[in-house]
Amino acid sequence: METENAVNYKFMGRSFTDLSINDDSSAFSDCNSDRSGEFSTASSQSRRLFLACTNSDNSDEFIRQLVSDLGSCSIDEQKNAALELRLLAKNKPENRIKIAKAGAIKPLISLITSTDPNLQENGVTAILNLSLCDENKELIASSGAIKPLVRALRTGTSTANENAACALLRLSQVEENKVAIGRSGAIPLLVNLLKNGGIRGKKDASTALYSLCTVKENKIKAVEAGIMKPLVELMADFGSNMVDKSAFVLSVLVSVPEAKTALVDEGGIPVLVEIIEVGSQRQKEIAAAILLQICEDSVVYRTKVAREGAIPPLVALSQSGTNRAKQKVRLVSHRWLTWHGYFWEKKKVAESPTPVAEISPSILVN
Repeated sequence: METENAVNYKFMGRSFTDLSINDDSSAFSDCNSDRSGEFSTASSQSRRLFLACTNSDNSDEFIRQLVSDLGSCSIDEQKNAALELRLLAKNKPENRIKIAKAGAIKPLISLITSTDPNLQENGVTAILNLSLCDENKELIASSGAIKPLVRALRTGTSTANENAACALLRLSQVEENKVAIGRSGAIPLLVNLLKNGGIRGKKDASTALYSLCTVKENKIKAVEAGIMKPLVELMADFGSNMVDKSAFVLSVLVSVPEAKTALVDEGGIPVLVEIIEVGSQRQKEIAAAILLQICEDSVVYRTKVAREGAIPPLVALSQSGTNRAKQKVRLVSHRWLTWHGYFWEKKKVAESPTPVAEISPSILVN
C-alpha cells in the first residue's frame, strides 16, 4: 500500500513542510453516531432500554440476551435487539466494549445484508456506534464488515447510506483497511453521495474520502469516479458550508497528475483564485497550497493561474494573513515569481515602482 507522506519544500535555504494543511480538525470532525430524536419514546422497549442503560448491574445480562435475540427466527425480535444494541452503543462508551465482547459484531454484520430496510439501517448504525471505540475497529473489519457496509452505501435508506459512510470512515482510520475499502467499490459510491446526498451525506462522504485518499490508488479511483466536478462546485458555493471540506479533499488529491488534469478541466483554477480573493483566512491558505501543487511542474498550469489574476491576492495574503499563512503564501509567491525569472521579497515589492497588482500576466508567463 502506498500512502503518501508530507512533501518537504526548500527555498532560500529554508524548509517548508507539508503544504497540504494539517489543522483539519475543525473542517473534519468525526462522523457522529445516531441522530438524536429519531426514535419514538413511546415504543414498547423504552422502559426496558432505560433500565438497561441506567442499571449497570443488569447491563451485561441484558446485552447477552440482546445478542442472542439477533439470531432469532422472528424479524421483529431481531429489529428490537438491533435497535437496543444500537442505542446502548451510542449512549454509553463502555457498552461498546461489552457488546463486542458479547459476540454481537458478526450477527450485526449479517443484518446489514438484510432486504428489510429497517433491519439493515439498525445493523449499519449499531456497527457504526461500535466502531466509535478504537478497540473494536480491527475486529469489525476482520469480521467482514467492509463489503456489507459498501452494499448498504449502495442500496440502503438515506440514513443507512450516511451511517455506512461514517462506519467506513471509522474503519479507514486503521491504515491497513484503506486499500481494502477502496477495492471493495466504496469510492464511486462515496463520490455519488458527495454529488447527490443531503448536506449530512455530503459532509460524511467528504470526510470519508479525505481519510481514504491518503492512499494513491484511492486518489486515482476517486478521480476516475468523477470527484472533481462536485468538489469544484462545492468550493464555488460559499453558502454550502462545504468550501473547507471540499478544499481539504482536493488538497490530498492533487498530488497525482490525474487529479491536476481533472481539476483544470472542471474549471477549478478560477474557483481557487476566487477563494484566495474572498475566502476566509484558512480557505485562502488551503487554496494557495493547492495552487502551488498544481503549478509545481507545469508551465501550462502556471500560465493559466497567472492569467486568472492569482498573483495580487497571493501577495496581499502574504502581508495580511496569519503567520502560518504568510509563510506558506510567501513560499508560493517566491516560487511563482522565480519560476518566471523574478525574485520577490516584501521589501522589493514595497519599493517597486510598479505595484504588484499592475504586473501584467503576460510578463509573468513569458
